[in-house]
Amino acid sequence: MRVLPGVWRWRHNPLRRRTDLAEAWLALVTLLVMVLAVPAVGALCGSLSNASLRQAVAEQRRHRHITEAVVVARAERQTAPSQPDGSMGRVIRTRVVANWTAHDGSSHSGTLGTPLKSPAPGATFRLWTDDHGRPVPRPMTTGAAATHAVFSGICAAAAAAALIEGMRRLIVWRLIRRRYERLDRAWARYGPDWGRTGAGS
Repeated sequence: MRVLPGVWRWRHNPLRRRTDLAEAWLALVTLLVMVLAVPAVGALCGSLSNASLRQAVAEQRRHRHITEAVVVARAERQTAPSQPDGSMGRVIRTRVVANWTAHDGSSHSGTLGTPLKSPAPGATFRLWTDDHGRPVPRPMTTGAAATHAVFSGICAAAAAAALIEGMRRLIVWRLIRRRYERLDRAWARYGPDWGRTGAGS
């Protein structure tokens, strides 16, 4: 909110330098660009991410199928994978040898992770497979896709704001360097005569 008074104050100030006015106008332009561009960038990125993720969700739902796997025996190791749909938390999975039937009717067997706490032979659990019966993570939910899209939009907006502010700081740094260069030249010209009677006459 200090930008507009700053520009107005420097307009007719007899002590102002050209760089002072340039800095004030630069701050005003940066503020306007942030107010207009940053939300637009965030909304655009979020919208594109949402459309892409929704397409991915639809693709996963078409090619991932749920079936039942039958426990044959318990395996040695245990794992703690993260949730494939992007939700928080980790689930301890017991490794078992199991048999299952794929969406196309083919039979498969292998070592899988199951959420069953004490899997006994003959116990069943749900398993997601692809079109060829290979185990895959469950499809991403629409809610998880929307959350990722919102987060993507926020990150894009923050990155745009940081880029704009970085450019402003770079320009201000160049203006300050130019100001000091002019001051050094002026001091080199008049410094040796500083304090002498009649200097500059």
